[in-house]
Amino acid sequence: MDGIMQMGLPVLGIVAAAAVTFYAVSFNEIREKSFRDLEDEEDENGGFKTSLSSRKRRARRKLINKIKS
Repeated sequence: MDGIMQMGLPVLGIVAAAAVTFYAVSFNEIREKSFRDLEDEEDENGGFKTSLSSRKRRARRKLINKIKS
């Protein structure tokens, strides 16, 4: 029983650290993406336009990307 605890505790700690790291990195990437989207929206419109629906914003973004390529 003592051998299992000596092996299990460090492995459990490593797994917990990996899970915390995964969630922290994922949250950070989501946050950065939302800030990039916000900056892109400000650049395109010269400010905030709250009247556009998300569907219209997506269509506008697709059109701009299509024109660029």
